[in-house]
Amino acid sequence: MSQPNYRDISQAGLWDNNPALVQLLGLCPLLAVSNTLINGLGLGIATTMVLVGSNISVSMVRHWIPKEIRIPVFVMMIASFVTNTQLLMNAFTYELYLVLGIFIPLIVTNCTIIGRAEAFASKNNILPSALDGLMQGIGFSIVLVLLGAIRELFGQGTLFAGAEQLLGDWAQVLTLQVYQVEQSFLFALLPPGAFFALGLLIALKNAIDQRRAHKSRVAAQQLAPEQL
Repeated sequence: MSQPNYRDISQAGLWDNNPALVQLLGLCPLLAVSNTLINGLGLGIATTMVLVGSNISVSMVRHWIPKEIRIPVFVMMIASFVTNTQLLMNAFTYELYLVLGIFIPLIVTNCTIIGRAEAFASKNNILPSALDGLMQGIGFSIVLVLLGAIRELFGQGTLFAGAEQLLGDWAQVLTLQVYQVEQSFLFALLPPGAFFALGLLIALKNAIDQRRAHKSRVAAQQLAPEQL
């Protein structure tokens, strides 16, 4: 098997095969939790930790797992990393742990994680698998943070509200009041607003991809006569 290209792995996780914008996986926590930037960041970090840990573990034992039981084994391995992540958040970011609630243990059911374990980690060595998990997690986290920032900004006029839940009491100074609101804009803070914002992000990505493809075609057409 040829060695995977690390640049391609990174680009796939961050952009070309982004789990939230392209694969459309993990939408339940993506839409439910991303009502603030900090909530999205917290869940993104937790998901990334599980992705990296599970990818490494699956890659290490892939030769010893029978194909008939690989999916149950993968789920058990993922569940162990989710439990460890949940305990760490309970110990060090308890307030954020309470806010995220059931969506932390539900990371086990995130199709992104089991999908990467099956599609990539079970077929590649440890280092590429770790990079794949990291890039897929960062790509997922970026979308969570962007959604959280958009919804928080339009919903309550702030950014980084609740930063102390993730970073400690000193982070209260990070809260930015962009504009004053007399009443929160509930559409932005509730799941319908998340669907709308996610649709805008997907449309923006598709527009950028189409523009890049058009530029590539134009460049290829300009280069072709010169090669004749």
